[in-house]
This record gives sequence, structure tokens and C-alpha cells, in this order.
Amino acid sequence: MPQSPNIGASELNSPPEDALLTTLRAAVGLLELPATDRLGQDFRTIASQSGQANFRIVVFAPFNYGKSTLLNALLGERALPIDLIPTTGAAIVVKYGEALASRIDLANGNSIDEAGTEILKQFAILDGDRRMREDVTGVEVFCPHPFLQTGVELVDLPGTDDQEAQDALVKQQLLTADLVIQVLDGRKLMTLGEREQLRDWLQDRGIETVVFVVNFLNLLEPEEQKQVYNRLRFVAESFRSKLPAGVSNLYRVDALPALRARLKGDMAAAQAAGLPILESALQTIVQGQQTQVESRRSRLQAIGQQVAQALQGKVEQLAAELQQTAGKEQQKAAIQQQAATLIRKGFTQATNDFADWLSLTHLLVTYQEEAAQALQQGQFRSWASGAFKQTAIDHQQAIAKWVHQACDFFEQERPHQLLVNFPPDPAIVPPPPPPPPNAPQKSSDLPTEALAGGALGWMLGGPVGAVIAGGASYLLNKTLNPNPAAEPTPVADPTPAVPAYACLEAAREYLIHFSHLNLASLQKYVTVGDRLIQAPATPAHRTTAAKQYQLQLLRSTLEQLQCELSSPNITES
Repeated sequence: MPQSPNIGASELNSPPEDALLTTLRAAVGLLELPATDRLGQDFRTIASQSGQANFRIVVFAPFNYGKSTLLNALLGERALPIDLIPTTGAAIVVKYGEALASRIDLANGNSIDEAGTEILKQFAILDGDRRMREDVTGVEVFCPHPFLQTGVELVDLPGTDDQEAQDALVKQQLLTADLVIQVLDGRKLMTLGEREQLRDWLQDRGIETVVFVVNFLNLLEPEEQKQVYNRLRFVAESFRSKLPAGVSNLYRVDALPALRARLKGDMAAAQAAGLPILESALQTIVQGQQTQVESRRSRLQAIGQQVAQALQGKVEQLAAELQQTAGKEQQKAAIQQQAATLIRKGFTQATNDFADWLSLTHLLVTYQEEAAQALQQGQFRSWASGAFKQTAIDHQQAIAKWVHQACDFFEQERPHQLLVNFPPDPAIVPPPPPPPPNAPQKSSDLPTEALAGGALGWMLGGPVGAVIAGGASYLLNKTLNPNPAAEPTPVADPTPAVPAYACLEAAREYLIHFSHLNLASLQKYVTVGDRLIQAPATPAHRTTAAKQYQLQLLRSTLEQLQCELSSPNITES
């Protein structure tokens, strides 16, 4: 290949990261694509190449179409392995180097550097099952050719139409190309379906700088060569490649004769094989730096359209989810509100019933007399732990039932149980024994009825003392002398009895204490219950807020991306 003008790699100015690429990075991130998603992989491939200054020429074709032979002819030496059987099992990137050398990058992070290219036969070929080696992540060849010194990279790809993994690698590498060379076999013309499929795949990805090189025409008869070439010209024209003015997108190169001529230094034979015309076209394309800018712009725009479509789809999906979620949340909120109303009604009724039962008036009317009798009979503990206690516990459980329903329904932690407090058993102090019958009375001595009434009045105090004293006096006489008409029966060595009034007062004090303790406890528990029995802000509300923010971000990014895609100059930052 003739030496091209002195254009260094640094002079092949690739555009800086422009506004479109920046927006695309944000958009792809919002799509949250899995690592295996093809759109994400394509974007990452294009983005990684956008900042590279080198001009990348990628050569692809099915196996045995002569790709490696064509590249060797362009390089003027057997740099790449060629054989009668398919061999290329990796993307081999040929770069400039002062001497022919190879570098193999392995999956374990190690690299192998070796002079020459013999090592390619070990690491850059297919295995026995015609599969690419999984332990190889990169293959580079360094060659001292002047054309490469201008910043050009040549990429030899595995053959297509053989293995799915190889086709995927080929498509990925094509996205990095500033120029694609599609090698055709003059003996196997593409069908209409094949060329439409190739054209659509390339154009959908913004790959428009395509050059076709037909091989093996030398194996046909002269008249047949003309017919085939004319048909191939129609194929090439249907691609409408974006190339510099005066540069065709179809060339005839007989790869093997061209390589032999170049190795022998036979310029005439190389000219007859069509090699110099292709070399000149490649140099013209490389020197037209705008072609590189436009090709990368086309790929960015093409991938941008796909990303925009994916964003639009996600916006619509998320909007539908939010609408559906909003309906469900409204329904759930209505149900929760109804439940809260019913639970609160039951809770209020249960707490009011307990408060009424705990009221001092109710306790005195209902329990004072029987508690006093139990005291007088020495059975107070049995009385307090019987029906009285059970009734209190029944009220407690009735209240707890509503609180537990609220906690279970609204998914909240249950509070501590409402405690029913029982004061210590009352202590009765018996009165002093009566004086002997013949003992002289003191001026302060009073009849039994007066003593009973006066003692109770002193203990109770206040305006109700006299009224209760009369009642206590009556109860005392009724208890100690059930038959008032009969004379008292003399008792030898009598044991002092506990007066009824003292038992009544002790029972009253106990019930007062019981009422105060449990009304205070109930009041605190009502406060806790009121806080629990309400429709809370559920996690679904927070999830909805997060999704609404995500939707807003998606829409603003989509709007920005569409604006960048419609801009006539995407390279302006």
C-alpha cells in the first residue's frame, strides 16, 4: 500500500463527549437494563469508541470469503493466519507498531506479548468444536505499516453464519467501526433477503459508511465476471453509503493473487488484482475526517432513537402502573378508613363500658355491701378473685380485642396490655373489748348505737357522715342482734366482733382505690388506642412517591434526548 500523507493519530479528531452522548448515558442508566440486554451492550460499545481518536476499519464476511487474506494483502505480509478451513476465532485488531508483534489478553487479567504472529494460531483460532476460546478477551497485532501509523486500526472478525456467539461478537465490533468493509464472494451472490437483512441491520444502527469488496471474480470466466460485477453494483447502490465525493462503495479485489503480488513486490500483478484502487479509496476516506465524525454521529443518533423508544415504553408502563396503583391505594384507603371507623366505634364503646363499671357510684352500689360481708366473714380474697375480678378482666379483654384488630389490620406492633390493678386486701382493726358490767361509766361513755354512729361519722367525715352513721348503726344492730325484741343472750368470755360499719368503710376505701387506679390506667390506654386506630401512611404511599419521581425523571430525560436527537449539530456540548 502506498504511504499516505503524514496524518498522525492525534490529528484524527474524534468529537468530545457531546450533549447527546451525555444524555444517552443518563437515559440508559434510567432504563436499568440487565447486563445481557443487547441495547445496553450496543450503547456501551458505541460510547467506548466515541472517545477514540483512531480510525477503525472493520472487515467482515462469512467464513472462507477471504477476509484475512485481503487484510494480509493490504498489510503486505502474512500477518494474520489464513487457511483453507475457517480459523479466525476472535476479533483481531491490527495497530501500528515498530515491529510485527502480538498481544493476547486473557480472561484472568494476564497478557501474553510475543514477537511475530505465530501465537495467533494458538489463541485466535476456533477450537475443535468450531467455537471461540472463552479464556481470550482480546487479540492485538502490531505492524509497522505506514497506513496504520496515521491512526488507522484494521479489525479482522470471525466469520458469520456459523455460531451465535461469533455473530454476536461481529455485530458488536461493527458498532465500533468508522468504516465497514463487507467482503462478497463473486461465486455466491447475496439473495435479496440476505442483502435486505444486512442493509436493515446496518442502517438501524446508523452504520452507513460501508464499502463492498468482491473476491474470487478471477475464478470466473470474463463474460461471467462482467455479469456478476454488474449485479453486485446494484447491490452496493442499494446501501447508499455515506462516503467522500468520488469514492465508490464497490471494489473488485482478488485477495489471494493480490497478496502474492504484494509479497513478490509485483506492482503490475497487484494492479491487475485490484488492490491499489481499494488502497487509494481507503486513504481518501481516512483523510476525510468528517466521514469519521459523521459515521459516529449516525451511530449515536441510531442508538439514541432506540433508547428513546425504550424510554417511551418505560414511561408508558410506569404511568400505567401508577394509575393502577393509585386506584388500588384509593380503594385500600377507603377500606382502611371504614375499618378504622368500625374499630374505633367498638373501642370507644368498650372503654366507655369499662369506665362506667369503674365509676365509684357503680362500684359502691353494686359491690360495697357484698365486699363488706366478705370482709366480716373473712372471705374477702375469695370474693375479690371471683366474679368481681372476672368482670374486670372481661372488660379488659373487650378493649384489647379492638386494639389487636387495629394493630393486625394496620400492620402495627401491639402495645402493652391494659393492666387491671387490684389494691391490697383491706385491713380491719377490731374495736376495743367492752368494759366489765360493774365498771363505773365515764362521762364520755355512750350507748352502743351512739358509739357506732359517732365512730362512723368520724371516719367518713363531711356532710354525709350523719346519714351513713345512722345506716351503719342499723346494720350493726341488725347483724349483732337479729331479733330486737329478744333480750341479748349472755356469752361467757365473749370474743370481740368486727363491727359492720368498719367492714363497710374498709370495703368503700378499697373500691375507691380500685376505681382511681384503673380509671387512670384506662385513660392512658385510651390515648395509646386512639393513636393506633387510624389509617396510617402505608409503605405503598412511599412507593408511589418514589415511582412518581422516577416517572418525572424519565419524562424529563426523554424530552432532553428527543431535543438532542433533533438538534442539527450534536457535537456541541
